[in-house]
Amino acid sequence: MSRRACVIGAGPNGLSAAITLAQAGLKVDVFEAEPQPGGAARTLDLTLPGYHHDFGSAVHPLAVGSPFFNSLSLQNHGLEWIHSPAALAHPFDDGTAITLSRDLTQAESELGQDAKPWRNLMRPFADHWTDLANEVLRPISLFPSHPFLMTNFGRQALRSAKSLAHSLFQNDRTKALFAGIAAHSVLSLDEPSSAAAGVLLGAALHAVGWPIPRGGAQSITSALCSYLSHCHPERSEGPTHFVRPTNALQASDDAPGGYAANFPDTSLGSTLTTSTRIENLAALPNYDVTLCDVTPRQLLTLAGDRLSSKYKNQLAKFQYGPAVFKVDYALRDPIPWKARECLQAATVHLGGTFEEIAASEKAMRTGHHAERPFVLLAQPSLFDPTRAPADRHTAWAYCHVPNASTFDMLPRLEAQIERFAPGFRDCILARHILSPAGLEKMDANLIGGDISGGAMNLRQLLFRPTRRQYATSAPDIYLCSSSTPPGGGVHGMCGHQAAKLAINRLNA
Repeated sequence: MSRRACVIGAGPNGLSAAITLAQAGLKVDVFEAEPQPGGAARTLDLTLPGYHHDFGSAVHPLAVGSPFFNSLSLQNHGLEWIHSPAALAHPFDDGTAITLSRDLTQAESELGQDAKPWRNLMRPFADHWTDLANEVLRPISLFPSHPFLMTNFGRQALRSAKSLAHSLFQNDRTKALFAGIAAHSVLSLDEPSSAAAGVLLGAALHAVGWPIPRGGAQSITSALCSYLSHCHPERSEGPTHFVRPTNALQASDDAPGGYAANFPDTSLGSTLTTSTRIENLAALPNYDVTLCDVTPRQLLTLAGDRLSSKYKNQLAKFQYGPAVFKVDYALRDPIPWKARECLQAATVHLGGTFEEIAASEKAMRTGHHAERPFVLLAQPSLFDPTRAPADRHTAWAYCHVPNASTFDMLPRLEAQIERFAPGFRDCILARHILSPAGLEKMDANLIGGDISGGAMNLRQLLFRPTRRQYATSAPDIYLCSSSTPPGGGVHGMCGHQAAKLAINRLNA
């Protein structure tokens, strides 16, 4: 009889775990609480009909650069990447902007006297991106496969963003550019290892780009679902089916969110059931192995007495990270940037100088709300016409706030956009605000609005969420969410690595 596996949660990590298990010959039942699979990688009509907004992630360097995703050839399952002419723009108060191109030589022309130090920092990692990604998108190893590469990376990544920027760069504009990239870490820029995100994402920009998926983040989910539906493990009696309690979901170009209903024979093959929240694993039939794309807090509820007291105490100490305050916009016109170069980039960082960005992130880390928050903005409809009706546009912006914040950041966030794009508010047709509580309501993994699956401090980089990492105290239960290595981002590596461990133990 075929062995069966259960996966709780159909985000990118849950789906990656399901695919890895199916590839190994297991039949897999996936359960998703929301009506639409994808977790933070969903695309929804949040404002007006016909305006398609990414609920969570919008720009995907770690997805296009993911070793696991690349092994699946997801382009054969409908995933198409769009690269804007400039990957990133960073405007300044004088009406100019730095734009950063994927081509490193072209990017250097923007950086003047800092061209050489930027090249010396980024090129060793960009040129060896595949090796770097395979090393960093997994649990930290004392014996890496590429020791010289990782020694070089660690020497830079373990520094604070402030130390690195001020030691390498002469121009204040380059320092600000690096600060914006490093601020994706959701750390204060004077904290150790806050440079890591700046180096990793900067290298990814020059190696694989910062692309957007045509049709939105849901296209990544749809491609993963399509791949899973074509998995035919040994001893399987049929393909994977995608089911609601009464309806199935299959990829469709015509249906909202990319899904349409039909009624397959769900007795065959593996299944993905949506609109089904699993409250306790005891309610499920027996499985050989269960992988949970949830955070430690939910696992404590799900697994109940199946976990040891010692392990439950360890999970209870897991720390969640800061939150985001997010706004989605339906726009009449493109954003009226003072620096027109910003219209060439899907991603725009709004924060002015290094010192301003550092002050914003320091405020967030100390439980305060920045007067001038660092704002991350995506404008996908400039490059993907499927996101909005003809001649209309969408935008997506967020800033960092303390976990579970209830403070209304809308006036401050929009003031930052207006600062670099006067008249922006006149372009707004509709907006949809997602506070930290709103984010958690739409995705239970976003505890207090934390989009990273937990704080990225040193202890939780090494032991995420505990020394066991993917394993739990129960031999048949595993964690596979971004609360495990390597952490947040749409890359599927948490699910893939957790499933590999589960398979190895099953086969031992």
